[in-house]
Amino acid sequence: MAKLHELRFDNTYARLPPAFYSKLAPTPLAEPHLVSFNPAAAELIGLDASEAERPEFVEAFGGKSLPRGAEPLAMLYAGHQFGAYVPQLGDGRAILLGEVRGPAGDKWDLHLKGSGPTPYSRGFDGRAVLRSTVREYLCGEALHGLGVPTTRALCIVGSSEPVVRERVESAAALVRLSPSHVRFGTFEVFHRRAQHAHVRQLADYVIGQHFPELSGLPDGHARFFSEVATRTARLIAMWQAHGFAHGVMNTDNMSILGLTIDYGPFGFIDDFDPGYVCNHSDYAGRYAFDQQPAVGLWNLTRLAEALSTLLAPEQIESALQLYPAAFANAYADLMRRKLGLREERPADAQLVARLLELLQRGHVDYPRFFRALGDFQEAPGATNETLRVMFDSPADFDAWAADYRARLSEERSEPAARKALMDSVNPKYVLRNYLAQNAITRAEGRDYSEIQRLLELLSDPFAEHPGMEDYAAPPPAWGRGLVLSCSS
Repeated sequence: MAKLHELRFDNTYARLPPAFYSKLAPTPLAEPHLVSFNPAAAELIGLDASEAERPEFVEAFGGKSLPRGAEPLAMLYAGHQFGAYVPQLGDGRAILLGEVRGPAGDKWDLHLKGSGPTPYSRGFDGRAVLRSTVREYLCGEALHGLGVPTTRALCIVGSSEPVVRERVESAAALVRLSPSHVRFGTFEVFHRRAQHAHVRQLADYVIGQHFPELSGLPDGHARFFSEVATRTARLIAMWQAHGFAHGVMNTDNMSILGLTIDYGPFGFIDDFDPGYVCNHSDYAGRYAFDQQPAVGLWNLTRLAEALSTLLAPEQIESALQLYPAAFANAYADLMRRKLGLREERPADAQLVARLLELLQRGHVDYPRFFRALGDFQEAPGATNETLRVMFDSPADFDAWAADYRARLSEERSEPAARKALMDSVNPKYVLRNYLAQNAITRAEGRDYSEIQRLLELLSDPFAEHPGMEDYAAPPPAWGRGLVLSCSS
């Protein structure tokens, strides 16, 4: 494993023309200190975990100094925010330090979020607050633990520097890792400026870096867009199956690689509610939980417009038509696995739909129900009382359970194997908002132990973790249905 100064940088994005970014150094944080370090993320870039104990580590990722080989820059992009096009956005509070080649030769952007003002800050301070960095740090690792494509995070660096949001808070910085930080909005800005050569250059760059098998093919751009559409569909299917609401699905928050990126007012569903809105700024519910699949397609249509100088109309239509089927197939497969079903049957979609309706009507805790369903008793006459009591009308559950039992019988389900399958896809632990808030409250008092505890727990959310059962409990009254701001 490498020391910090031995990391192998390969800054391909900095080789693009100056129109793609602004080069500048981060603004150092005042009195930086390490809040949390993620050894699993360090392994991705081949960094020796002991480096986090050195003062040089905090200085580098607190903005005071730069890792050797870094070429810091703020990326330009635009985007549709809540449906309206904003002509220039960009990294307003983040800087791409550079790209590090990991031990396997794969590339990881080191992105310092909370690094101070850039030309794209639009008059704001360019800082992140401790609570927002804690939430992104934990949720990226939580989704990774669930198997959902996502950015990762190496560490949080705290500071004594005050910043003003809804109240005065302390500044912090997050070191985010991703194979790429190119977004749908990165293409949009050049298309809207009629800089079509830059659109082509960006597409060729992304293909060369991340889809090299498509480089130079006559239909390479079309196949690239088809791959983005399919990856996006599968990603959002995973969000829906795991009860995850992103909260701000603007096109500038959509990864070109189909990763979950830019964690703000996210939320995992507690009591099942398809219309759950986790962002208190989303007055119209544009990004409600049940709207996410449709928004994904809408966002891809905006990306298609940005790529329209590279693609024929029929290529665009063909790629967009891949999305509904890719989403439906991925979601159906995940929900079958959540029910412990190994085989595909025509009536499965209706079985799932009926269950979700019951969960909504009974205000049933989504993750707890599916985890408990692994212990469903298939024997005729079994009452499954633990599950029944979750519903306002147990008789309604009984009717569904009879059909579920019959469905299991059709494929000769074996209870132990079924439970093992279900426990591998139905997490016992998710990052409920109240758990994140507890960690934030302690961190604001300089107690970072809860961050580390959650980091370890959520890295393997399917295991039992004896002694940690309280973290799987329903939220307390104050923690139910929390909605958050974009600065959260």
